[in-house]
Amino acid sequence: MTVLRDDGVGYGDYLEQLTYLLFLKMADEFSRPPYNRQLPIPLEYNWQSLTEKRGAELEVHYSILLRELSQSRGILGQIFTKSQNKIQDPAKLYRLIDMIDKEQWSTMGADIKGKIYEGLLEKNAEDTKSGAGQYFTPRALIRAMVACVRPEPMKTIADPACGTGGFFLAAYDFVADPQHYTLDREQKEFLKHQTFFGNEIVAGTRRMALMNLFLHNIGDFESDNFISPADALISDSGQRVDYVLANPPFGKKSSMTFTNDEGEQDTEDLTYNRQDFWVSTSNKQLNFVQHIKTLLKSTGVAAVVLPDNVLFEGGAGETIRKKLLETTNLHTILRLPTGIFYKQGVKANVLFFDNQSASREPWTKEIWFYDFRTNIHFTLKKNPLKYEDLQDFINCYKPGNLQRRQETYHPETNPEGRWRKFSYTDIITRDKTSLDISWLKDDSLTDLDNLPDPDVLAFEIIENLEAGIESFKEIMGEIGAR
Repeated sequence: MTVLRDDGVGYGDYLEQLTYLLFLKMADEFSRPPYNRQLPIPLEYNWQSLTEKRGAELEVHYSILLRELSQSRGILGQIFTKSQNKIQDPAKLYRLIDMIDKEQWSTMGADIKGKIYEGLLEKNAEDTKSGAGQYFTPRALIRAMVACVRPEPMKTIADPACGTGGFFLAAYDFVADPQHYTLDREQKEFLKHQTFFGNEIVAGTRRMALMNLFLHNIGDFESDNFISPADALISDSGQRVDYVLANPPFGKKSSMTFTNDEGEQDTEDLTYNRQDFWVSTSNKQLNFVQHIKTLLKSTGVAAVVLPDNVLFEGGAGETIRKKLLETTNLHTILRLPTGIFYKQGVKANVLFFDNQSASREPWTKEIWFYDFRTNIHFTLKKNPLKYEDLQDFINCYKPGNLQRRQETYHPETNPEGRWRKFSYTDIITRDKTSLDISWLKDDSLTDLDNLPDPDVLAFEIIENLEAGIESFKEIMGEIGAR
């Protein structure tokens, strides 16, 4: 890794090159005994062709290889789409190839290979300059969401903005875990080939997702159909799934870039005019909520990370909240703390809702809120979010048996309880049907003797400033668009 960092190659570019080379090495291993698989890689562009060359000849050959393989069919072409050689020093390229060549990747367990790659993805997310963090949801949060939803075998799972595939991997691990289910051969095949469907419009991120799934033994050399490069919001594909697990990209506006009459780059807000949407809006978050509702079967279940504005925004936001309460059972909202995402200044929540068939009466009878934000402090480096931190929420959620829920909040005996329910009537009578609810006292405002550490306070000040700057940018953008 340091070999490439010294050469000015960032984590993102490094991961991309590693993805290409790992795939070729594993393809080479699978073409030999005991596997003997016929793979669609031309002999002149296989792994051996790289190990036999040195110096400038290696660099030229590698560049040609990437260009040729990008035109292949199946997952081969998908992984090599728009691929380029970012390692200009032939000696460093040779050292990387030599390092990969010494390992037997095909015999390594999927969990080990996956952990290595996931670790690199997390490092990539930490590289703030690359902006890769926006595609990376904290794995502890993903695991907790999956633990609450409890996906079952032989059911389909979608993520319309799948990033590097984190939700798919956690769901795969949950279903494949012998402590949860004993899978027969048909169920294992379904899990590997027919369970997951996603969209990822950023080519490099999609490539990493395909490789991530491949290393975890999901899909195979022929598969390329489970992660589409298309924008999920453009149209209703007609596909309906059992579960949607997602963290759509932060940022409110959907926009497209084009060249104007003066030959300059300009952007235009995108409003998706879809018959299946309740309301037309350029707010990307609200469009994802509507799209996810469309994606679900009538018995489908969703768990989605959404920023605060979705809970309180008026206009289209209010319409969508009301429709969601009427047409689904929006039963749980987890209020997330700041300091857990790589994009700073984000205040977010997880909405859990079950789709339902049409009814005259609203399906949502009550919403349970878990306040995991007030007086809770995390930072990415010194105090990162861990799965254990979410265990109390999971216990309160009562996965698989929501009827057994009990409030921990009580106005007299436990006003500090984080788990509290509100009736449909409570919600619908609030201004704009706002779901932005809090009831706990913020200690930092009253208890000066028990302030958080100075670095936590400083981080929170920075987060609030950045959130404010983001809001100002959006306002200025809207003023400029008029």
